[in-house]
Amino acid sequence: MTPRLITPADAVESLRRKVHQKWAAAVCADLGAGEPVTFSVPLRPGVATGSAVSRIGHAAWHEWHMRWREFAGRHTAGVLIVRKPVSVQGVTDEYPTTLVADLDAAVALASGTGPPIVDVARARALASSLRSTGAVLTPATVRAVCLLGADDVDVLLNAVTWLRDNPDAGAWTARQLPVPGMHTKWLDTHGALLRDVAGRDVRDEVRSRPAVLHLTYVDPGHAASGSRRHDAWTTGDTHDIAYRPRIVLVVENRDSRLWFPPVPDTIVVEGGGKAAAALLADVPWIRAADHIVYWGDIDADGYAILDRFRAALAEPAPDGTPPKPVTSMLMDAADLHQYARHGVNHDKAGRPIKPSSAILPHLTEAEATAYDTVATAGPTPFRRIEQEAIPLARAATRLLDVRTRSHP
Repeated sequence: MTPRLITPADAVESLRRKVHQKWAAAVCADLGAGEPVTFSVPLRPGVATGSAVSRIGHAAWHEWHMRWREFAGRHTAGVLIVRKPVSVQGVTDEYPTTLVADLDAAVALASGTGPPIVDVARARALASSLRSTGAVLTPATVRAVCLLGADDVDVLLNAVTWLRDNPDAGAWTARQLPVPGMHTKWLDTHGALLRDVAGRDVRDEVRSRPAVLHLTYVDPGHAASGSRRHDAWTTGDTHDIAYRPRIVLVVENRDSRLWFPPVPDTIVVEGGGKAAAALLADVPWIRAADHIVYWGDIDADGYAILDRFRAALAEPAPDGTPPKPVTSMLMDAADLHQYARHGVNHDKAGRPIKPSSAILPHLTEAEATAYDTVATAGPTPFRRIEQEAIPLARAATRLLDVRTRSHP
């Protein structure tokens, strides 16, 4: 080990790193959840003999010792400087060897060199509140809860208490849970944390909503019969669709569904974004189609939806129906360049569209090239081509090409 002398400033910086790593474990330990945590820093690693002091230099040794003597005079509460003897030039004396501090002292010392790492009093109070509800107390849960605002903390504690008193949540949907203060989308953001502190995942217990699909029949023969053009289909209902499609086209924009031109043997389904991918993948008549096509915006979200939809259909359905491939339409690199004049950089509220670093493993090479172009963190001509900007007649022609290739 290379002999070194650690100055007070360096020791406090080391202590700051240790506090950042272990403060939550220390808070848990204070409540009996885990082994006790102390914060310590060696002050003279490799320097235990007079010969080691000589190699460093007696002047440096003396200056180091004086700095620690001055430090000890300023810091007493909760701080211990452990000393061990060293014989220097024939004189044996005790010199600092380790800085030891409890959590409060360590946080106080570390906060003197930078922004506060943690509000220890608040962390202890939150941990104590969690403990009183019977929540699972770990360093990870304490850290996560300390990041919440006061309102979300109250909801979390109410939710843990409610789950403790209700062993079965199957009578409610995720948005119906009668937890005081919980708004309908709270679980969307905080469900994983609630799972960790409650020890059970209420999202797996609640009653799931049936899938409701809005669709448009575009088969010209069906239209000629005078039957309804627009419909809705609900999982588990007795109503059935008008005909079994050979092609299912999933679009994200309602206008694109409502006014899609005639294409034989086709039903156009209005998608519901990334969250609906699994629901669509489990619809039997969608799986039974000869060809499933996705058409969305040329932007980061559009490719993320395509990626998730394709991944969902790559797995067998719950009823055992085998995996199904998904073809995209008007979403590859050639389409991006053809319709570049419609590219935009701001959303409907005028805010700049942000880049995306998401890795989408289910895209084709041509799709991935387009995705990288619009989602890059670097400069790019535009970040979005909206589906509505592409003429529906062009989309129908492309879909007819898909049908021709599938059914010559």
